[in-house]
Amino acid sequence: MKILAICGSPRGNKSQTKVLAEEVLKAAQAQGAAVDCVDLSAARIEFCQACETCHRCGDCVHNDDVKTILARMLEADGLILASPVYLSQISAQLKAVLDRSSHFVHCLRLMGKYLAAVTTSGGEDGAEVHAYLRHYANIVGAQYVGSVNAQSPFKPADLAKAAALGQTLMEAIQTKRQYPEQVDDIAAFKQHFRKLITLRKDAWPYEYEYWRDQDWL
Repeated sequence: MKILAICGSPRGNKSQTKVLAEEVLKAAQAQGAAVDCVDLSAARIEFCQACETCHRCGDCVHNDDVKTILARMLEADGLILASPVYLSQISAQLKAVLDRSSHFVHCLRLMGKYLAAVTTSGGEDGAEVHAYLRHYANIVGAQYVGSVNAQSPFKPADLAKAAALGQTLMEAIQTKRQYPEQVDDIAAFKQHFRKLITLRKDAWPYEYEYWRDQDWL
């Protein structure tokens, strides 16, 4: 079982967001998971240019670290998306990576996986970011297990909440937990993209073939 954290903080090893995400990872590792963390401050990330190459052929015109990050997301059973809260949103680094996962949305590539959110902030509670990351989880086919937000300096209770989130993530994966409202939302997104993929099958041959191979059409 693999758990991958993606930390969107630009502060590297000084990041409190990374510290909090690592507490989630430690709890998952204690329950037998193989864990890893991608630090986006050290990654080379190009912006999506909306060329639709990924929809046409499954690849991207950019040859950067995002390709590897997306491949690792596909390999993981559970994901932790971690970000400081900047102007009530995720960091630019994390947003750039998620923008590059457009193909994941069209083909619900994270179907069957589980996602948790970790945020840190100077004063906000992270609610808007958590809502956004839950939405992201569902439109790529994953189910969202919950979140933790904390303000630095962390209190023991903050670290305990992070550990509890790691346990929740592992339990969801191990029991294949279903969140009925999210299952319904994912089904609605799937129906929407079934129509879109069928309509654009000539423009997006790679994705049409993917849907056909999944027997979703």
